[in-house]
Amino acid sequence: MLNDKDRELLALLSENSRMPVATLAKKLGLSRTTVQARIERLEAQGVIAGYGVRLSDRYASSLIRAHILITIAPKALSQVVGALERLKPVTALHSVSGNFDLIALLAAPSITELDQTIDEIGTIDGVERTLSSIILSTRISR
Repeated sequence: MLNDKDRELLALLSENSRMPVATLAKKLGLSRTTVQARIERLEAQGVIAGYGVRLSDRYASSLIRAHILITIAPKALSQVVGALERLKPVTALHSVSGNFDLIALLAAPSITELDQTIDEIGTIDGVERTLSSIILSTRISR
């Protein structure tokens, strides 16, 4: 069970996973050893699965990003997921409800590479239909 301090700690680590434990402790009003113990407990429980890189706004804005909605044939999920996993511009893949089965998030350094990847997705066996939306700007990012 997570308590309010655990959630505050996770929020601070989400903002900056490299924040020193002493700084986290000060912001949370807890001792360094308590914060370190909480982090270790959250890691052991699998709440914190790892730490990642947050791209700078300058670099992220240089990438062309898109959401690709994908309808797949019955029983083709594992084959389609495997093929999408091998495409480097695919940064995330979500199963969804509604008219589409999957949403792929793509990030490419050029519109040409993005276009080629979208074409490649359309040729994967089991993909019946796609709908692409290029991201123009990000209004909120947490």
